[in-house]
Amino acid sequence: MSWLNEKPSFSNFIIENNVIGFFKKPIKLKSGRLSYWYVNWRNISEDVFLLDKLTDYIISFVESSGLKPDCFYGVPEGATKLGLITQYKWAKKQLNYGKGIYNLAMGRGMPKEHGDPKDKLYLGFPKGKVITLEDTLTTGESLFESIDKLINLKVNVIGAIGLTNRNEIRDDGKSVEDVIKEKGIQFYAMSNAIELLPLIYQKVKPGIEIAKTIEDYFKKYGISKLKLV
Repeated sequence: MSWLNEKPSFSNFIIENNVIGFFKKPIKLKSGRLSYWYVNWRNISEDVFLLDKLTDYIISFVESSGLKPDCFYGVPEGATKLGLITQYKWAKKQLNYGKGIYNLAMGRGMPKEHGDPKDKLYLGFPKGKVITLEDTLTTGESLFESIDKLINLKVNVIGAIGLTNRNEIRDDGKSVEDVIKEKGIQFYAMSNAIELLPLIYQKVKPGIEIAKTIEDYFKKYGISKLKLV
C-alpha cells in the first residue's frame, strides 16, 4: 500500500491517541514561544502496542518513499526507542538479514568522559546508509545536533524523518526543512501541523478564542497561515 493511501490512517492514529491537542492556557516551548497547542509523542513511545504500530507506519513510509537505509538512528533521547525498534523490524524484513549485516545504533544522552569519539557518543555506532528519526520538530536543534555529529564522524546520512513537523519558522527566518537541506540531506515529515490542527479542532472544538490565538501564532511563526474557523 502506498503512503498516499495510508496517510489518512496515520493521521487518525495521531488524533485518536491525543498526540496533538490544545491547551486552555498556553505553555512556553523550548524555543521560548507561547503555544496553545501541543504535539507530544511520549504516550505512544511508552506503550508497546502503540509503538509497534507506529514503527510499522515508519517502515511503510520509508518503503513508499523508495528509501533503502542500512540503519535507523533515533535522536537521543526522545526518539531513541523509536530508532531501535524501527531498525530491528527493518533489518528482519531484509533478504540479506544475517549475522554482522545490520547494527543497532543508539546515541548517548550524555557523552562519556573517556574513549574515542564513537564510544563517547554512541552505544552502537550508526553504519552504512543512515536515516535519522525525530518525533516532533519545532526549531529542530536536537535533530541538527545529531546530524552534525554523524557527519563529523563521516556517517552517510541519507535522510531525516520527523513524525510531526510543527511547520514553524525559526528565529533565523528558516524552516527545519531549509536547514536540513542546507546540510545536503533530504527531509521528510510524516505529518504536519497545518494539516492536523484543523482536523483535531473539528473533533474537540476548543472554542473560537483558542482558534484565533493559534491562527495568530501561525501568522507570526508559521511557514504559512492557518485557518481554523
